Amino acid sequence: MQQLYDTTAPKKPTNLSVNSDLLQRTRNMNINLSATLEKALINELSKAEAERWAKDNKKAIKAYNEFIEEHGCFGDEFRSF
Repeated sequence: MQQLYDTTAPKKPTNLSVNSDLLQRTRNMNINLSATLEKALINELSKAEAERWAKDNKKAIKAYNEFIEEHGCFGDEFRSF
C-alpha cells in the first residue's frame, strides 16, 4: 500500500492564523500544536484521498457490483453460512 505522504520529509516552519483564545487555551493545557495539526492534516488528507479514489474508480465499482448481482460471488456454492 502506498504511503499517504513522506513521513521522513523534514519539518518546515509555517505561519498560521488561529483564534487567539483557542491558541491560549491550548497552550495553557500544554497541547502540542504541531503534533495536533499534523494529526488533523493526516486525517483530512486521508479522507480526501479516499474520496478521490472512490470517484476515480466509480465505473469499475459499479461494473463489479453489477457483475456480482448477475452472476453471484466466486465460491458462493461452497459457503455454508
